[in-house]
Amino acid sequence: MALSFPLPPPNVDVVGHVQRVTADREDTLLALGREYGVGYEEMRRANPDVDVWLPGEGTEIVIPSRFILPAAPRDGVVINLAEMRLYYYPPADAQDLRRVETYPISVGRMDWGTPLGETRITEKTEDPYWFPPESILTERAAQGRPLPSAVPPGPDNPLGRHKMRLDIPGGAYLIHGTNEPRGIGMRVTHGCIRMFPEDVESLFERLPVGTDVRIVNQPVKAGWMAGELLIEAHPVLPADAENAYDPLKPPPVRDAVRALAGILDEGPARVDHDRLTRSVGTASGIPVVVSRSLDISPTDTGQWSSVVRQ
Repeated sequence: MALSFPLPPPNVDVVGHVQRVTADREDTLLALGREYGVGYEEMRRANPDVDVWLPGEGTEIVIPSRFILPAAPRDGVVINLAEMRLYYYPPADAQDLRRVETYPISVGRMDWGTPLGETRITEKTEDPYWFPPESILTERAAQGRPLPSAVPPGPDNPLGRHKMRLDIPGGAYLIHGTNEPRGIGMRVTHGCIRMFPEDVESLFERLPVGTDVRIVNQPVKAGWMAGELLIEAHPVLPADAENAYDPLKPPPVRDAVRALAGILDEGPARVDHDRLTRSVGTASGIPVVVSRSLDISPTDTGQWSSVVRQ
């Protein structure tokens, strides 16, 4: 389920609400995440004491569907690697109203990083062949799991049914689907942006060739809402990490200070440094108020809402 919100005015940076749902007997965190448009790591960090595979009937599950928009132009596609999330700003509708959509993604592992910078979509292909690059062929051969030089369209194709090529030199960097949706929201790719099949299909139908794509790495985002200053912190892989399963760690506090410094000129605020430090140390991915004007609990800010599943 795509998350879509009215685009706020320039002086507001926060969209959505954190939701709480009650798990059924057959639910998993992965299935609930896909149902509500949230990736694996986001769900796991928002529910640290819940079993990923067996949450248990009647367990209250947090859906972290509140976001601070990345510090980037609100146009085209913006991908925040640290957050493992894609933002799309469609053109205004017939009533001149604009929205923002956001989707969970998988990104490159530390040793197969996704490049940062500004690029654009240069090609769109439905039911693509997959031609594994030499680096992947070498890796798989070393693992004793050799790949063919070409994988035809079908259920075994790791690109899924849709791919969009990015104008990035030095490699075949794509936005594409997958035949393994369980990995969405993890650092598991060889540099491409991987999406749920239904999400990439929705974008594929609407993003023309030439669409601008900005790839950023913002482990800490800061934003304003209703006169309050908020921080959203995401963990990072250690510099010596080799894969998605290595331990994560909180981002440096200096990243939070840098993010705040970038927006403090937009309004007066007194920062509660204890609250700021706790937010960064927890790195839950859920926006937290860090301004000192009021000591507000999550329920007081209106950032929580309960959902009755149909």
